[in-house]
Amino acid sequence: NMSQAVETLSGGQRQAVAVARAATFATKFVVLDEPTAALGVKETGQVLNLIQQIKEKGLPVILISHNMPNVFEVSDRIHIARLGGCAGVITPKSHTPTEAVAIMTGATTLVKGSTNRTSTGLSTYAQNRPRSRITKTMTKRSMWAGIDGAARMLASGP
Repeated sequence: NMSQAVETLSGGQRQAVAVARAATFATKFVVLDEPTAALGVKETGQVLNLIQQIKEKGLPVILISHNMPNVFEVSDRIHIARLGGCAGVITPKSHTPTEAVAIMTGATTLVKGSTNRTSTGLSTYAQNRPRSRITKTMTKRSMWAGIDGAARMLASGP
């Protein structure tokens, strides 16, 4: 019902409205943070189709998600975050969702300077990384670094 007020919709329906609104009014790029988190299978499929349509229009899409099958379905490039930083950049063609999760959790690390090779085990830095209050403070800085990195990513093109 198109005349129904948004505040009367379920959480999943509100999420779908928010995604549709972002896609409709975006002019430079679209940032979607966990857009399918509260959605059912049918609605998730619709959101993924909408993301594909946005890409076809030429608008870059930044999709923040823990759902690796969804990420791999719609992504050209995947930036993996770990411990407040970038653990690597991969593509759906170069890695599997299982490998992406392994990089995300630290079970595997990308070989420095490569986007298509991994090594098992934690890096020396990750194993010996000091745990302190600085790590908590860095979280906010890392968030801004991530936003800055996303802006640079958009500027560099696909």
